[in-house]
Amino acid sequence: MSGRVRILITGFGPFPGAPFNPTMPLVKRLAALRRPALDHVEISSHIFHVTYSTVDRELPQLIAERRPHGLLMFGLAGRTSYLRIETRARNAVTTTFPDADRAVARKGVIVPGAHPMPFGPHMARLLRAARATGIDARPSRDAGSYLCNYLSWRAIEATQIEGGPHLAAFIHIPPLPRTGTVLPHGSPRITLEALVDAGEAMLMELVKLARMKA
Repeated sequence: MSGRVRILITGFGPFPGAPFNPTMPLVKRLAALRRPALDHVEISSHIFHVTYSTVDRELPQLIAERRPHGLLMFGLAGRTSYLRIETRARNAVTTTFPDADRAVARKGVIVPGAHPMPFGPHMARLLRAARATGIDARPSRDAGSYLCNYLSWRAIEATQIEGGPHLAAFIHIPPLPRTGTVLPHGSPRITLEALVDAGEAMLMELVKLARMKA
């Protein structure tokens, strides 16, 4: 393709039960990468406030303003000790757990009667890219029923409309070792540096795929 490839990298802020969200420093590090392979890549970043209304308002705005070819989205999986490469979004919303504004969804589905939506076969390539860095990365068919899954659903919808991104990907990361952080029993402590390495590998792969799609 001619011109610059545009990639939007997103994370989330704190939410109930997670006063520190490690996607924030991860996104910051990835957005600041300077590599020869990224010379003709325009990388922007955004941190979502953890509410459904924020996603509904800001995701369309970001796509309209920044016109990304690819979305690389990260969320926290507090009870998981490895990197989860999500392969689909579920048509599910929790009606018991509040968002960061203490609002609780009234309906348990996103779109009545709809089936789960896959991200696409490109997720297998991102999985391989992450694993090549040595990190424990595994495919996942269950992105939960909270904001991570909701953003995934809305992002996949965006790839299906004219002018939307060509590709979207969602990655769940484990908690980072921090004072006062309780990690899953017996879990290896994945570091921020390891997450940045894996994130960079997936970013590079997404850039390649975006060039092919454009």
